[in-house]
Amino acid sequence: MILWHIVVLALVQGITEFLPISSQAHLILTSKGMGWQDQGLLIDVALHVGTLAAVLLYFWQDVWRMLKGLGNALSGTMNDGARLALQVVLATLPVVAAGYFLIDHAASLRDPLVIGWATLGFGILLYLADRLGLRIRRVEHMSFAGAFVIGLAQIGALVPGASRSGVTMTAARMLGFEREEAARFSLLLAIPAIIAAGTLEGIHLYEAEDVTLTRDAVVAAGFAFLSALIAIALMMRWLRRASFTPFVLYRVVLGGGLLAFVYWGLLPSEWF
Repeated sequence: MILWHIVVLALVQGITEFLPISSQAHLILTSKGMGWQDQGLLIDVALHVGTLAAVLLYFWQDVWRMLKGLGNALSGTMNDGARLALQVVLATLPVVAAGYFLIDHAASLRDPLVIGWATLGFGILLYLADRLGLRIRRVEHMSFAGAFVIGLAQIGALVPGASRSGVTMTAARMLGFEREEAARFSLLLAIPAIIAAGTLEGIHLYEAEDVTLTRDAVVAAGFAFLSALIAIALMMRWLRRASFTPFVLYRVVLGGGLLAFVYWGLLPSEWF
């Protein structure tokens, strides 16, 4: 691919991966809209490495606390770090199981009509949860049942346009978590999700015997890392003092606009 294509995709991935607006939908729409070829497994892996590095760096204290907690748990001592780590694992299991059974149907969902309705519908759900949900709980108050409910909601992210971060933040707000805390748990949940996706792509890449590190992969990882880190920092700062409404409005405009283009027959046939 042309280098600037890689840079654009990396920026799109990095900015949208952790915001509640669906990175998957934006990558699909960007590639289709620009008429670009598939970027390939190597670039996919590089993008995941970059975004993973960003979330690990931003939440390094939580990550370190979870790792220490798991170490203590192995020696028979359960503390808050171990509890949080186990909750993240528990919340990841539903989407792993669902993905295993639904993977063969994933391609059929990459349709502009599906993306449009998912972007619009899940955006409205986020608005309702944010307006009606209480703001009394922090991640430290998370129960295993609550973590599992958020994990069940994460299954919705298998639909392009729904947004993994969006559905988990919506579920957390419905359970009464503060906005920043809902985003915090959602982003911690992204760690195993990104590792799983990157590992699966890495295995396929290894099987294809095409594992040479290229300039494009380094550029993709670097730009994805920087844009993701900035996006996370800005979102968390915003949510400390304001609501999810700007993200909802963006989703309504994007989803509604895409549906209008579909129903008015303004999209090329190759998009379907």
